[in-house]
Amino acid sequence: MEAVQAAKGAEYIGFIFFPSSPRNITPKDAEALRQHIDAESIAVTVDPSDELLKNILGTFKADYIQLHGDETPERIRHIKKTFFLPVIKALKISTKADIEMAAAYENVADMLMFDAKSPGELPGGNGVAFDWHMLAGRKFKRPYFLSGGLSINNIEKALRESGAAMVDISSGLESSPGNKDPEMIDAFIQKCKSL
Repeated sequence: MEAVQAAKGAEYIGFIFFPSSPRNITPKDAEALRQHIDAESIAVTVDPSDELLKNILGTFKADYIQLHGDETPERIRHIKKTFFLPVIKALKISTKADIEMAAAYENVADMLMFDAKSPGELPGGNGVAFDWHMLAGRKFKRPYFLSGGLSINNIEKALRESGAAMVDISSGLESSPGNKDPEMIDAFIQKCKSL
């Protein structure tokens, strides 16, 4: 609860529904927290089945669905048509060729997220960054988030090098995996607003 309260000023707050993640939360607990936030809520999933999305969205009143797996444009179209929610598609980036994949999603996803390719099993929240210069000067048909390896110590550099207008941060605000630090959250938000 303290972490959610510290996130006042954030425009979006994501709740992760992925059992392998140390940040995994139940729909019931996420909904209880959502009622205390003044931000848009995001259901963060990885290659979710329709059944899983029904289970999540039957309890958790999300404003967006974030897809962080290997979902195809066709799968995104199906999810949007079935669940009537906008979709954020996370793309795993390590090379310029990976950024080119955005073209396949720009006409179907509502927003994009450029995240670093994970060296491990988890698709996000690994504290790994990619070369932000690869996004410099790029234009996309959809708004996008910069993600991966962000912290209060590098956010100014990340924004300057990438040209991003929005960021997504997770492990960079934790005292240990899955444990958000309210002071770090507040300081990060204030730093972003000052930029």
